[in-house]
Amino acid sequence: MRRNPARRAALLDAAIEVLAREGSRGLTLRAIDAEAGVPTGTATNYFADRADLLTQVMHRTRERLTPDPEALAETMRQAPTHALATELMRQLLGRMRADRTGYLAMLELRLEATRRPELHTELSGFLTAELGENIRYHLDAGLPGDATDVVLLYFAMIGLLLDDLTIPAITEPYATDDLIEKLVTRLLPDGD
Repeated sequence: MRRNPARRAALLDAAIEVLAREGSRGLTLRAIDAEAGVPTGTATNYFADRADLLTQVMHRTRERLTPDPEALAETMRQAPTHALATELMRQLLGRMRADRTGYLAMLELRLEATRRPELHTELSGFLTAELGENIRYHLDAGLPGDATDVVLLYFAMIGLLLDDLTIPAITEPYATDDLIEKLVTRLLPDGD
C-alpha cells in the first residue's frame, strides 16, 4: 500500500464528499478517484478493501470535525460556567455547519454500520470512546453538571445537529443560539 500521506488525505476527503453526496452505495473507488481528480485505480493503492476504506473515512471525518486545539485553548480561558458550556456547544454547531459534508459522511457511516458488523464494532468503539473523552474533558474543566448531565447534553445536541444539517427547515424558525443556551441551562445544573 502507498504511504503518501497527502495523497491519502486527498483521497479520504474525496471519499467524504462522495459519501455525503451519494451515500454508501455511491462510494466506489472509481468515484473517489474521479472526485479527487486522480487517475483511475489510484485509490486501490491506498485501501485494502471496503472495510479499510470506511474505517479510514471514519477517522478522517473526526480529524476534520475536531476543534482546532489553539482555538479551543483560547475558549477554555473563560471561567467554567454555563456561558462557557453554551459557547462550546455553539462552536460545535458552527464546526459541523462549516464542514457539513464531513458530518453527513459520519451519518452515512452510522447507517452503513447497521449493515456491516465489522464497521458497527469499529464505529461503536470509536464513538463510545469519544463520548467518554467528552465527559472526561467536561468534568476535568470544571464545567457545570455531572457525567449523566453531559450525556444528556450530548444526545440533545446530536438531535439538534441532525435536524440542522439534514432538514434545516426544521430549525430555521428558531434562533439556534437561544435554543443552545436554554438547553445548556436546563440540562446542566449549577451544582450550588
